[in-house]
Amino acid sequence: MTTAPAPPTLPRTTGAPVPVVPSRGAGPTRLRALDGLRLLAALMVAAYHYGGRDGEIGDAWGSSPAYQFPTASGFFAYGCLGVQIFFVISGFVICMSGWGRPLRAFFASRVSRLFPAYWAAVILVTVVFALPWVAYEAVSPTDALTNLTMLQMPLGVDRVLGVCWTLWAEMRFYALFALCVVLPGATRGRVALFCAGWTLAAVVAEAADNSVLDIVLMPEYAPFFIGGIGFYLIHRYGSRDTAGWAIVVVSWLLGQHYAVSRLWHPADLPDAFSYRPSLGIVAVITLGYLMIAAIALGKLRWANWRWLTVAGALTYPFYLIHEHLGWVAVHLLHQDLGLPAAATFPLVLVAMLALAWCLYRFVERPLTPRLKRAIMR
Repeated sequence: MTTAPAPPTLPRTTGAPVPVVPSRGAGPTRLRALDGLRLLAALMVAAYHYGGRDGEIGDAWGSSPAYQFPTASGFFAYGCLGVQIFFVISGFVICMSGWGRPLRAFFASRVSRLFPAYWAAVILVTVVFALPWVAYEAVSPTDALTNLTMLQMPLGVDRVLGVCWTLWAEMRFYALFALCVVLPGATRGRVALFCAGWTLAAVVAEAADNSVLDIVLMPEYAPFFIGGIGFYLIHRYGSRDTAGWAIVVVSWLLGQHYAVSRLWHPADLPDAFSYRPSLGIVAVITLGYLMIAAIALGKLRWANWRWLTVAGALTYPFYLIHEHLGWVAVHLLHQDLGLPAAATFPLVLVAMLALAWCLYRFVERPLTPRLKRAIMR
């Protein structure tokens, strides 16, 4: 099979539309199916936060979500695996957008895409939680300011956004990829070596039980980022790319292990809200891999609807704001206004998507190019 032409290196982050890439034998097209899959993963996480776990959302509902959704809550509990699917997509897209790009441009694209919506979300949630009629406690002013750096996790500072722990994982992945691939220049061999080296180092870090190695190498998340990179090699060099498939298979084997070991518990565990059978966890991870494989191989090229690009643009701001502001919206609609849970759930999702569109339209679109130009200067 002949080598596919290299894709244009356009900016890309978790919340921006997928870059334009060439389709074999056709003109430029977008991987719009990847946009749709990203939004699906975000909705999975939202379903988990609203109906698949207990905690603050239980206070918002007035009782455990297991009581509000006696049947659906068991399915919602699998929504947390949307994060692992996010990480695989991130590996694919970061490898795509970083290929052939100088380090300064790579850094500028990451910062300019991630921070505007993030800053707006931190400020918005802080202000809402500080309102006297909102039942949830806001973080201290100093912690809120520290959150603007996106470095609150390593500093042990209270988080404004519950989902920001995933951004800390993304930042470490970006740093590793930038130093090992973008800085020396991306080649097929160098990318494959990076995947093999990171896989081995992450396994060693797990065995060593060293906190510094765990922070740098992220053993439980590394397989998913690495799997996404393997999928991009398959997308770029064709279905016969042996190295790409080897990377994907090893990442799936290790990824399902970490997902089960971190998210499974016995069915009779006292005080456990949800029970996810290990086979169910493996099945969800496998389905995510299969869907990304279909995209990488061009099998979902027919899913080329323009609204998927909009869906991809909404994903990142929706992901940032849905959890904490969702608590407030659920409490307002369900307890204050008396709407049933079956109506409250979709209304909150729609409201969070609408707010995400506002952040995209009035924050990301005007600020992202300005911030990028400032960094490049």
